[in-house]
Amino acid sequence: MKARRSLRARAAALMSLEAAAASARGGFGCLFSTSEEYERALISERRARGYYDRHHDRPLGPLFGPWPITLFIGCALIVAGMVLLLG
Repeated sequence: MKARRSLRARAAALMSLEAAAASARGGFGCLFSTSEEYERALISERRARGYYDRHHDRPLGPLFGPWPITLFIGCALIVAGMVLLLG
């Protein structure tokens, strides 16, 4: 009697495992057949959301904003500090 239960439990576990494997395999399906098709759909979706629109409302400053000037001043201060420290 115990052997029958064990056999039934093993059969049920095997069927459950096979069902889980079939379900997992179904999750790997892809909507696109090629990468070019995927990229085309991705770009069209991004264009629809406006990611590729140019923003004309904010003007670019000299040399594309304040960061190059800030970095130059920071590097100049570092060099000056090194000269004073080591010189």
